[in-house]
Amino acid sequence: MDALFTLVSPPMLALAFAVAALAGLVKGMVGFAMPMIMISGLGSVVSPELALAGLILPTLATNAFQAFGEGPRAAWETVKRFRVLLIVAFVMLVLSAQLVRVLPVQVLLAMIGGPVLVFCLLQLAGWKPNLPNGSTLRIEATVGGVAGFIGGMSGVWGPPFVAYLTAIGTEKRDQVRVQGVAYGLGAISLTAAHSVSGVFNAQSAPFSAALLVPAMVGMWLGRRIHDRIDQAMFRRLTLIVLTVAALNLLRRAFFG
Repeated sequence: MDALFTLVSPPMLALAFAVAALAGLVKGMVGFAMPMIMISGLGSVVSPELALAGLILPTLATNAFQAFGEGPRAAWETVKRFRVLLIVAFVMLVLSAQLVRVLPVQVLLAMIGGPVLVFCLLQLAGWKPNLPNGSTLRIEATVGGVAGFIGGMSGVWGPPFVAYLTAIGTEKRDQVRVQGVAYGLGAISLTAAHSVSGVFNAQSAPFSAALLVPAMVGMWLGRRIHDRIDQAMFRRLTLIVLTVAALNLLRRAFFG
């Protein structure tokens, strides 16, 4: 605990717990957005690198819970169906993760905030991507590459996946499971990649481990109330919050 407090003060740790709980709550209800909420929220109280390290273990645990919610067989079928998307994302995530320590902090903040802001504004404006001719391996590989590149540097790879799954008309229950499998594999890759890059190390790991409990409690609550709220309205409110968070990251990137 003393080692943890050398990284963050008790008040900052309390705020980090609240961010993790909120992220878990949203993920439990809609199946995604945990990394976006955590990197945006934590990035407001700790350094970008510590924020990225902090989301690693909660993301790993919650995605495992989500991916295997309907059993290993259903998860494996998802892996086979979207294997090109997942393989390309994995490769790009590992490669781009090594750029975290090379890029200036301002550039990293902009690369996190920019994609999140664009995704949120498009969705709030009512844009719904559509692929009239269905998916192709080229489109799938492109989405995987973009998602992996962004995810390796920021821990945020959700928006390209969500847009793609929406565009091909994935059924709601399947979409939640696909996200759990995809983000779970990405979380494993992210953990390995940032163990190599040095972002996730003996100093930052206790901070990430401390966020596990509030994140899992939040996710449990989110799943419990999932069927009791208007999910469309809740997702809209979530997008508004994410827009504000992304704007804050861009403010820090361009104005300090």
